[in-house]
Amino acid sequence: MIKQNPRLKTPMSINTITLVGRAGRDPEVRYFESGSVVANLTIAVNRRNRNDEPDWFNLEIWGKQAQVAADYVKKGSLIGITGSFKLDRWNDRNTGEERSKPVVRVERLDLLGSKRDSESNNFGQAPNDDEIPF
Repeated sequence: MIKQNPRLKTPMSINTITLVGRAGRDPEVRYFESGSVVANLTIAVNRRNRNDEPDWFNLEIWGKQAQVAADYVKKGSLIGITGSFKLDRWNDRNTGEERSKPVVRVERLDLLGSKRDSESNNFGQAPNDDEIPF
């Protein structure tokens, strides 16, 4: 049941996604002249039945969390994310046809792998609290 705020005439809506899975590739990171940074990557999330193929999600991470992803997330890293769903839309350069792609805009990134995982992925030790900029 959707709860309704008594001060509003319409029901409240929530757009929150929480996922735990493994990075499908190293993050693609872009830095802008404004100082902004964005990291894009995919995450594979297993289903309850191990025989099923995993679900794949496109992630978009901005700001300090993007820099953490750039520094510590590699293909195969176990991560947890909380974010919101959005639909990217654009026109294809060649055909002019409208295209779209579902994306999760990450608001929180958690590095979940163990020290052994990080060593086997060859990207060093997990950051300590003094190294994380948020």
